[in-house]
Amino acid sequence: MGSGKSAGDSARLERLLAYLSDDPDNLSLLSDAANEAFNISKIVEAKQLLGRYAKITPLPAGLVNLLGLVAIREGNWGEAASIFDRLRAEGSGNPAVRFNRAWIHAIQNEHQHALALLDDEAVAVTPRAASLKVQMLHHLGQLDAALAEGAKLVARFPGNDDLLGALSVAAMDADDPELASHYALQAGGGADALTTQGLLTLNQEAPSDALALFDRALEAQPLAPRAWLGKGLGLLAAGNAGKAAQCLEKGAELFGDHLGSWISAGWAKFVAGDLGGARSLFEHALALDGNFAESHGALAVADIAAGHLDSARRRADIALRLDKDCFGGLLARTLLLEADGNPALAGKIRERAMNMPVGVGGKTLAQAMMGLGLSPSGGKTGT
Repeated sequence: MGSGKSAGDSARLERLLAYLSDDPDNLSLLSDAANEAFNISKIVEAKQLLGRYAKITPLPAGLVNLLGLVAIREGNWGEAASIFDRLRAEGSGNPAVRFNRAWIHAIQNEHQHALALLDDEAVAVTPRAASLKVQMLHHLGQLDAALAEGAKLVARFPGNDDLLGALSVAAMDADDPELASHYALQAGGGADALTTQGLLTLNQEAPSDALALFDRALEAQPLAPRAWLGKGLGLLAAGNAGKAAQCLEKGAELFGDHLGSWISAGWAKFVAGDLGGARSLFEHALALDGNFAESHGALAVADIAAGHLDSARRRADIALRLDKDCFGGLLARTLLLEADGNPALAGKIRERAMNMPVGVGGKTLAQAMMGLGLSPSGGKTGT
């Protein structure tokens, strides 16, 4: 989607602009200069040059496509979608146009529409296309298909770091850590692969090593939600609940409607002693989906900590009716048994909750947070 800026590239653009000052209506120079400006991320200049071209004569298909890429860089998804749709309606069979339109569908969470455009030709347009196809299958919950298709694409495009990273994430969500490690270690870098390595390292109870990997992932992609969640979980494992909560909440904000991320962020605030902040995040998850059991269970525990035992019982019952294995609901039930007749327990809830094993397999809160924050569905009950 454009290359890095260099002194040589800038000098070439300056030469083209100098030629244009002598020959301002030269269409070939305008086209070359617009493409060069885009390639070195001078988006405003690229758009201005395309505007100058369009005032002389309608843009050819290649420059219309460039105008769509400019709109993507500006974050104007609707405008970009309209441009690529117009190109396709006018008969453009260019696979790059299909990939660009698929990219917009993906940004707008229209995963099925994006997948439909990613045929063999479109996947070959750019290294990013193969990983996008795997990610769309993943988002649609088709993990087996994502891994099967990804294996074919790895053979077709060896050494594609974006693809290897996307496959490592899919393998993690498919509960195949060995395969996840295989793909992550093949990649030469990238936020997804580094995050997967970090999570696997965290599972080996090496939080300091994991945090270094998450930091590298965030250097590569500062807005990678999984890396923020992983960093938060690593900080929690290292005993820094306050900072962990900040990172987990950042990851939840980036994910948007991934319910488990909001619950994990809330638990971190709970452990840090920010009961009001925890309740706010639990309630936010509940507002996103009233049928998510863990929201009710977490709020039940928050009610116990506040001494509201009747409300806690009601919430725990709802949580376990929605999901008999709900961690928060089971934790609340256990704490309620101890809290009855023991008012002093409320002040100790935070310390007890962190390390008390409950539920299937005897999970602790820290283990439950890992699963909630990084589950593929995030606990959503819709499609």
